[in-house]
This record gives sequence, C-alpha cells and structure tokens, in this order.
Amino acid sequence: MKVIYNDGTVKECPKEEELHIIRHTAAHVMAQAIKRLWPQADFAFGPATENGFYYDVDLGDTKLTDEDLAAIEKEMHKIVKENLPIKSFILPREEAIKLMEERKESYKVEHIGDLDPDAVISFYQQGEYIDMCVGPHLTYTKALKAFKITQQSGAYWRGDKNNKMLTRINGIAFASQAELDAHLKLLEEAAKRDHRKIGKEMGLFMLSEEGPGFPFFLPQGMVLRNTLLEYWREIHKRYGYVEISTPMILNRHLWETSGHWFHYRQNMYTTVIDDEDFAIKPMNCPGGMLVYKSEPRSYRDLPMRVGELGLVHRHELSGTLHGLFRVRCFTQDDAHIFMTWEQMKDEIKGVVRLFDEVYSLFGLPYEIELSTMPEDHMGDEKDWEFAQETLKEAITDMGKSYVINEGDGAFYGPKLDFHLQDSLGRTWQCGTIQLDLQLPERFELEYTGADGEKHRPVMIHRVVFGSIERFIGVITEHFAGKFPVWLAPVQAKVLPVSDKSLEYAKSVTAALDAAGIRVQLDERDEKIGYKIREAQQIMRVPYMLIIGQKEVEEGNISVRSRDTGETETLPLDEFIRRTVAQTKERSK
Repeated sequence: MKVIYNDGTVKECPKEEELHIIRHTAAHVMAQAIKRLWPQADFAFGPATENGFYYDVDLGDTKLTDEDLAAIEKEMHKIVKENLPIKSFILPREEAIKLMEERKESYKVEHIGDLDPDAVISFYQQGEYIDMCVGPHLTYTKALKAFKITQQSGAYWRGDKNNKMLTRINGIAFASQAELDAHLKLLEEAAKRDHRKIGKEMGLFMLSEEGPGFPFFLPQGMVLRNTLLEYWREIHKRYGYVEISTPMILNRHLWETSGHWFHYRQNMYTTVIDDEDFAIKPMNCPGGMLVYKSEPRSYRDLPMRVGELGLVHRHELSGTLHGLFRVRCFTQDDAHIFMTWEQMKDEIKGVVRLFDEVYSLFGLPYEIELSTMPEDHMGDEKDWEFAQETLKEAITDMGKSYVINEGDGAFYGPKLDFHLQDSLGRTWQCGTIQLDLQLPERFELEYTGADGEKHRPVMIHRVVFGSIERFIGVITEHFAGKFPVWLAPVQAKVLPVSDKSLEYAKSVTAALDAAGIRVQLDERDEKIGYKIREAQQIMRVPYMLIIGQKEVEEGNISVRSRDTGETETLPLDEFIRRTVAQTKERSK
C-alpha cells in the first residue's frame, strides 16, 4: 500500500502499519466532512486508535444527533468518491501559526505553542481541507475503502476537566468492506454480551447515581463473587500462599515512604484524623511491607508468599467510568512474594504455573508481554539487567514466548503482563508479575542470611484476576452470562408445571439444597413455557428441572439443559450426583 510521508515522499508502507494509516486518514476525511457541514468547527486532536479513530471537535452550541452522525458518514463517502489527492507540506513555526489562525483553528494554534520553538510543522491537504499532522497518510481519498461512524461522546480538551468539553466523534475503518462487516458483526455480538446488560438481567450488580464508580453487588452477584474468591483461596493455599488483610486507611507518612503521596496523590482519596493526613489506600503494597517488617525475618522464612484480597480506591474521571471495567473502588487479588535473588527465577515460574491453571479453567488463552526499564527509573542499571534477564529466562525455560514492550516497565522494576483472549477474540490485560527493586529499599526490609548478616530481599507484586470486579465483567462477557455450572449463581431452577406438582417440586428443591446445589424454586402462577424461557435465556441457569404430573407419579425429574436445549428424564439422585461432581471438579 502506497502512502505519503510528511516530507512529500510516496512509498510502500510496512504491512503492520497499514491499518493505522487507513484509520488516521479516515480521521482526516471525517474532519473534512464535519467542516463542510459545520464550517465553524474548531478541531483539537484526531488520532487513529487500536480500535478505530476519533476526532475531538468544538462545535460551539451545536449538539449532534444520530441523524447528524449519519450525515457525516454520508459526506465522507462523497469525499472518498471525489478521489481527492492527499498531499503534504512543511512550514516553519510562525507560518504554521499564521495558517492555523487564518483557518480559525484555535486548538491547533495552542498545540503549536507546545512544540519546540525551532520545530518545522508538517501538514496534509485534501481538497479544501488542511490538517496539521505528522502522517503518514493514504495518497488519495478513494483508497479509503471501508469505514463507519460509531458514536459520539464528550471529551475535555487535553483530558483536563478544567478545560472545555469537546465533542468526540468515533469511527472504525478497515482495508476492505468484508473486514468491516466482520468487525460490525463482532460489535453486535459484543453488545449482546455487554456485562452491564447481562448484570442487570441476572441481578448480579447495580450502579447508582449516589455512588458513581462504586458498584453494588446484589445477592446473585455475591454468590458469583464469593464462589470466585473461594477458588482463589483454594488455589493460593495449594501454591503455598498465606492470606492477610491490611487497613483501608493509613497515614500520610506511610504513603510518603512508598512514594505514592508524591507520584499518585491526584488519584488518592484523603481524609484527616486527629489533625493528621490519612489516605484511603489506592493499592495494597505498603501495608504488605509493614506486615513483613512486623517481626525479624530469616533466610529460612523465604520465599514468603503473602496474598491479600484488598479493597482499594482510586479517583477516576467520571467520563472514563464503565460498568465493572473502570470503577473507583475494586478488590485487587494482590500477592507479594519476598525472596532472595537466587530464588527469583523459581518464584516467577511458580507464579506462571498458577496463572496457567487459573486461566485455562476459564478457557482464556494468553500472550505475555515483557516491559523493560523506562528512562525514568530508580535503582542500578545492573540490577535492572539482572531482573530482566531472569524474567526472560524463567519464561523461556517454561517453553513460553513473549514480546518486548521496550521502556514500559514500572519505575521500580520490569514486569510481565498477561493479555487474555476471550471467546470473541478480544484481549484483556489482567495478570501481571512485577519485580520491585525499590520498595524493599524504601521500607528498609531485611532478613538474616545463612552468613548471619543482614540482607535486602527482592519482591514480586502479582495479581491473577487483577481486579475481582473487572474480571467478573470479563468472564460475564466471555461466557455471555452462561457461567459454567460450578460458577453459576443459580445452578438449577425447579419449575412446577402446576399446583398439583408443587409439593413434589418443593421436596426436589429441598433435596438439591441439602446436597449443596444452588437451587431456586419458581412457584409463580405462570405458564411453564414462560418460566423455561426466563430461566434459560434471561437468568441463564444451567439446568431447569421441569416437574409435572408424570414426574410426580414416577418419582423422577425432567432436566432441560441451558446449553443444548435438550431434555432428559432421570432419577433425582443421579442428577444430584452429576451436578455435585461438576461443581467439585469445576467442569462446564
């Protein structure tokens, strides 16, 4: 695919860059269409993104409707059909400012003011439209084959809530119509699986205006959550972890020691107690440091694997909140491993094995990303190199591959991020293994070695689910609410056909409950077809036990499967045995 660069050269672009360039060009074509329809439009930023493209625009008092979005898309098709050549040119700073002032692009003028005084500014032009941009772009508008405007939202200029709210118009673009159609189908399926929609239907959780970003878990959601946490506790005990709980509110001195007060203050909720500053914890790590320091440690105590299901609070902008995916309070399934340098590789392998077991249970394959030392880092580069090599060797020894994310490690150490793939092919970053070379130093952690001398331990931060709330959102969409039997909030629903079979239905319900099966009896005066559809399609219950006169007379049950839609008749004891086994084995 030929593209034009900001120096005016036209050449083939690398295959992996094609989609980004297509989407970047689509953003410019969309801006041109907007400018034709609303000449007063003043444009801010308009980048390509991982999932499409957008442009932030100041339209004054104009509020866009769905019909307006359709009009923008129609005008874009017109621009594509015009087959306008796309050209680039460069201007010195002062001329660039003058051009943008003449075109009444105030946000572009402000942006130029942030650039280096000696910088030359590149522009791209198609027809009457000119945009400041580093490129590259397609060489003519007709090369833009497939796109769609998807939505609008609000966005602050420069992401600062103190600035003006702009209109963000989003779109998607692909190299072909077939790819676009496939993506739209994926979006349609994703909409059906939206965890907010399913969560409301199944009574899992709710969100309230009285607590924006603070989710409420409802009875069925608590069953799901607690079942998940029971599994977490079981597997961590098996892998040699102990569990702790640290306070939610700790004083300013602690957060100064950890560095959060200086580097993370804007995301923390604070309070004053007895005239002293305190903070509600945004993460569990500093409390874990205090637990380690609470008594002398020996090399015989290491490795020390300490887990915590800690509720943390972080301030997020209201515009970024999204169901369970982006909230202001969530439970992190943290663990901190304190160890010697010699134990580092084996401990990393142990964490990866635990991750393997957890993610395979949910049918979530993953890819590993290694983030290396950033420019703004703390500590000796030799220690960083050793830590990075240890991470690489541990993964390689296990026969796993990884990609390098150069310079994106935390300031305190390199990390491995685990990107999970759900049933729709979407990726979610959940698990992480972070080596920390700094907090043990900041908190002066020590252990007595075999030589009788004091030594500094190394530390791993790691999460499996990442956030319990977010992971519940992920698996809700992954399973489309059809949770495996062991995880389903309600495993079986007993549906009497009429009052004549109600007493037997009650006895069946009692037997299931006594066996530890999560069961509900639907004794409403509704038609059996309605009860079945609600249980299967809305509540997504794995098994529906239909109890009619025949079942009463024969002492059996008729079981309808949520997943196959088939019904079989069998003795109650046999159903109990199967379901208990499925729950114990955590099988689907």
